[in-house]
Amino acid sequence: MKKQVIVIGAGFAGLTTAALLAKEGYQVTILEKCDSPGGRARLWEKDGFAFDMGPSWYLMPEVFDAYFSLFGKKRAQYYGLEKLKTHYTVYFERHDPVSITSDFEQTKTLFETFESGGGQRLEAYIQNAKYKYDTAMQDFLYREYRHVFQFLNKRLMTEGLRLNIFQALDPYVGRYFSDVRARQILEYAMVFLGASPTNAPALYSLISYLDIADGVYFPKGGMYAIVEGLVKLCGELGVSIEYREDVCHIDERSGPSVAVRSVKDGREREYAADAVVMCGDYAHADRDLVDPSKANYSSSYWDKAVLAPSMFIAYLGLNKEIPELTHHNLYFSHDWNGHFDTIFKKPSWPEKPCFYLSAASKTDRRAAPAGKENLFLLVPTAPGLSDIDEVREAYYEKVLRHVEHRLGISIRPFIEVQRLFSQRDFTESYHAFKGTALGMAHTLRQTAVFRPAMRSKKINGLFYAGQYTHPGVGVPMTFIASQVIAPIVCEYLKG
Repeated sequence: MKKQVIVIGAGFAGLTTAALLAKEGYQVTILEKCDSPGGRARLWEKDGFAFDMGPSWYLMPEVFDAYFSLFGKKRAQYYGLEKLKTHYTVYFERHDPVSITSDFEQTKTLFETFESGGGQRLEAYIQNAKYKYDTAMQDFLYREYRHVFQFLNKRLMTEGLRLNIFQALDPYVGRYFSDVRARQILEYAMVFLGASPTNAPALYSLISYLDIADGVYFPKGGMYAIVEGLVKLCGELGVSIEYREDVCHIDERSGPSVAVRSVKDGREREYAADAVVMCGDYAHADRDLVDPSKANYSSSYWDKAVLAPSMFIAYLGLNKEIPELTHHNLYFSHDWNGHFDTIFKKPSWPEKPCFYLSAASKTDRRAAPAGKENLFLLVPTAPGLSDIDEVREAYYEKVLRHVEHRLGISIRPFIEVQRLFSQRDFTESYHAFKGTALGMAHTLRQTAVFRPAMRSKKINGLFYAGQYTHPGVGVPMTFIASQVIAPIVCEYLKG
């Protein structure tokens, strides 16, 4: 008989891991808490609008293409892809908005308007960012780290200064630019890595190579098209997905097997498997699913961990189009350190927040009926904040006024579909620790070998993958994590 593997969670990490293990001949079952696949990348549909509930940026296309090639397939067999001509538009508090486009020479000219010599310095910055990206892809991302000496290897020791591993991003960017607009464009992505520019390693300047020079893409049919493609691939490989299965306990049982208990429709069930891969919230598994004596990390470890932000999200369907918007729109306050402080230093609801506004309907007509607009409004916030109805409704009204002020137009009269999603929803839907949207922040002490281990230290046959583990936060990173964990699980099963 085929050996049995249970994968917990049908998000990107779970789906990609399940397919890889099924390819190796194992019988794989995914247990998913929600009633549909995708995890944070689920789809919500109402009145003709289709909202991607989580990830909205598509970078590093080669990672996705390489993944499907492992099965002798092409990514295009599962979903199409479109490269955006306008990568994103940035709105500043005290300056005119600017757009970053697929024309890098045009972007260099833009940076020259920020400060003299800005174009040449941007080219140097992007060249260094590309070097970091290529080095990370070749030497650091597609591997497991079990002890510090695997991370502090010869390559890192000899070229660590050039990789800027041990320097924070903000002062690193300051070596190139003094203009606030240039610095914000080069630093904003850190919040989507779950970090602040002041505590993220400058290694992550590699993101600027991706979103400025390499290109920003979007799947035809929205981000959920990736989920649909992975579900199709899993189906072809014989993977079974069981929905509404809320896992409540993991433990060893007699023999080389792991027992997983879950609750479905009020009834508890038990699954036995030769191996289990937890692709859901790591902190939830450690604190709630295994016995305290068998946790990888103590409660104090998780309480002291630097968590990535949560997100205050409003899904808005408008009965008119907003021509002023592009697909990706970023709005920055002049003193954005205050916003970062409310996330990482003094947790509170930001008064004048920076925010991200996606209008996916500019690219994907599946997102909204003709003549209408699909808006995804996101404000990064601290995890663990109270968002009872009175708090979240009041904050939504405040944010909506702020958004209309920054846009210079009214959108409230045109809203016909509306849904709010924030801390408590991340916890209820995904068991997210303290309502974090992304897991653990990418600080130096939470990078590579310093991220939670991919193997259980006390339960044979239990493994972990996803945004908490190496290589970390982001859709491409979860694809890579599955390629790191799958061979480890196979080695265990063959042993």
